[in-house]
Amino acid sequence: MCSFDSIDHGLLRDFVKQRITDGGILRLIGKWLNAGVVEAGVLTHPDKGTPQGGVVSPVLANLFLHHVLDEWFIKEVQPRLKGSCFLNRFADDFIIGFSREEDACRVMEVLPKRFNRFKLTIHPEKTVLVQFIRPQYGHKPSCENGTFNFLGFTHYWAQSRLGRWHIKRQTIGKKLRGFMKRVWEWCRHNRHDPLREQHQMLCSKLRGHYQYYGIRGNYKMLEVAFEYVEYAWKYWLSRRSHKGYINWAKFETSIKRVFPLPKPRIIHAI
Repeated sequence: MCSFDSIDHGLLRDFVKQRITDGGILRLIGKWLNAGVVEAGVLTHPDKGTPQGGVVSPVLANLFLHHVLDEWFIKEVQPRLKGSCFLNRFADDFIIGFSREEDACRVMEVLPKRFNRFKLTIHPEKTVLVQFIRPQYGHKPSCENGTFNFLGFTHYWAQSRLGRWHIKRQTIGKKLRGFMKRVWEWCRHNRHDPLREQHQMLCSKLRGHYQYYGIRGNYKMLEVAFEYVEYAWKYWLSRRSHKGYINWAKFETSIKRVFPLPKPRIIHAI
């Protein structure tokens, strides 16, 4: 993982000019970069990095890293490796897989130098070398064979019902706890709103969670999210007034029956 807060504007403009020759568009991009940032009521004009929250920032950041990492990896790194490899990148998060450990060590050594050349920094804690190999048949994964997190999912080895090893993915615990905390706070602050409005918003939150995390093998984590939303909603509805606590039986028959929440479902079969 790298940081886009230190992107050099001069290098970025050079990369943009390799793809765009229209002077009007280049001037517009220059204005975006020099628009400034308002933070705590103070306007600043940083001379590096892409504007936080700017509409063009994701495009410019991806273009910059495409030149720094993607092209370099395909044209210069892959031809020099002894084994097979791959690169998966999403914005500033990326993973590189190798079939040979010596190739991984070589790239791990030169990667910071490559980024420093373009005035970028590698995240010191998130950039690690992880052994991730298929366990032998009939054996459990060893403690040396680790897991890794990428794009909100923990990737790990697990056995299928037929006893075959394959890669599974589940929601990162930190991401799941963050979702539950946000739902809890929302239910607490909006418990006096009409039930229909609360129901619509909670359904929207759950559907959005399923749309991203609803992949094959992650059903149990979706169930955890669903059950917690039900619990948080019931808990804060019972505190709308002094009339008393709503037990599960009353919640099931009176509220849950009329306003059912969407059940967990797998959206992406990957």
